[in-house]
Amino acid sequence: MQFHLQVQGTAGRRALAVDAASEAEAIRAAARDGWRVLAIAGAAAAPARAARQQALPLLQFSQELLALLEAGLNLSEALATLHNKEQRGGARATLAAIVQTLQQGKSFSDTLAGFPAIFPDIYVATVHAAERSGNLPEALARYVGYQLQFDAIRKKLVAAAIYPSMLLLVGALVTLFLLGYVVPKFSVVYASSGRDIPWMSQMLLGFGQSLAAHPLLCLAALLAGVAAPALILARPAPRRRLILAVLRLPVLSAKAAEFRLARFYRALSLLLHAGIALSKALAMVATMLLPAQQAQLARARRAVQEGQPFSAALEQNGLATPVAQSLLRVGENTGRLGDMLERSAKFHDEEFARWVDWASRLLEPLLMMLIGVVIGGVVVLMYMPIFELAGSLS
Repeated sequence: MQFHLQVQGTAGRRALAVDAASEAEAIRAAARDGWRVLAIAGAAAAPARAARQQALPLLQFSQELLALLEAGLNLSEALATLHNKEQRGGARATLAAIVQTLQQGKSFSDTLAGFPAIFPDIYVATVHAAERSGNLPEALARYVGYQLQFDAIRKKLVAAAIYPSMLLLVGALVTLFLLGYVVPKFSVVYASSGRDIPWMSQMLLGFGQSLAAHPLLCLAALLAGVAAPALILARPAPRRRLILAVLRLPVLSAKAAEFRLARFYRALSLLLHAGIALSKALAMVATMLLPAQQAQLARARRAVQEGQPFSAALEQNGLATPVAQSLLRVGENTGRLGDMLERSAKFHDEEFARWVDWASRLLEPLLMMLIGVVIGGVVVLMYMPIFELAGSLS
C-alpha cells in the first residue's frame, strides 16, 4: 500500500509518500527518517506492485527455500539464489525486494510482513517464532506439509467434480441438439399429416420450433446463461456468498463444518509447534472458521485465558469432535497438544476424503439417470403420435 502522509521536520512541513503494509508501518517508517506525522492524506494500493506480489507462488517459494537451507546455505544466500534463478518478472521483482529489505537490516519475518498479498499472517508468525528459536527449516517444513495436505484435499474435490460436470455438459448439448434440430423435423411431418397429437407432444414440438426459428437469439441466451455466472463467480465477494449458501445445505453443512475444524486443528498445530502461545494462536486462526464458529472460538479463548483446560473449552463451545476431544485430552496430559491437534486434523482429512469418494460415486449414476430420463422423455414425446397412430391402425 502507498500512504500519503503530511509530515513535519526540520525543513518544515511537506507531503510524503510511503510504501508500507499498514498505516502503523508507514508512520514508523516516517518516524525512522526523522519526520513527525501530522496526518494521513490517503492510502491506495499500488496495482502494479500488488500484481507483482501475486506472481510469487508461496508453496513453491517455501519448498525451494527449505531445500536450499537444508543444503547448508544461510538465509541470505538462499534468497539470492532463488532471485538469480527466477525467470518470471513478477516473482523476480518480489524476491529482489525481499533481498534488498533484508540487506537493510530488517528481520526475515518483518520483511515478509511487508508483502501481505503473498505471505499470510500464519506464515509470518511461524517465521517470526522460528527466528527466535533458530529452527527456520523445521518451521518451513511444517508449513509446506500443512499446505500440501490442504492442496491434496482441494485437488480431490476438483477431480471429483470434473466427471459430473462433463456429464451435465454432454447431456445438455445432446438435449439441445434434439430440441433444436430433430424435433423441428418431426413437427413438419406431423403438421402435414393433419392428425391431432397429444398436448405434451404439442408443447415439445412448439418449443423445438421456437428454437429453430430464432437460432441466434437462443445462442445469445445460452452464452449469456454461461457467461453471467462465470463473471459473477470471478468476483471474490459474490463467489464467497454463493459458496457459503451452498455449504448451508443440509447434506453439506455438517461436512463443511468438519472440514473447517480440520483446517483449524492443523493451523493451530503449526503455530504451537512454532512456539506461539495458545491464546495468541487461537486469535490468529479465527478467520479460518465460519462467523458462527468464530464467536464460539472467542468464548473458548476467554475460557482458556481464565484457566480452563483447552479440550474442555472447545467441547463446551462445540468446536471439538468426539475424536478430537479424546486426542486433545491425551495431548494435555502428555504435553503434546500440537501433535494431537495434527493427528485430529489428519483423521478428519482422511474421513473427508473417503466421503468425497463416496459422494462422487453416488452422484455419477444419479446424474446419468437424470440425463437419461430427460433425453428419453424428449424421444418418447417425439414418437408418441406415431405410437398412437400405430395403435389406431392395429
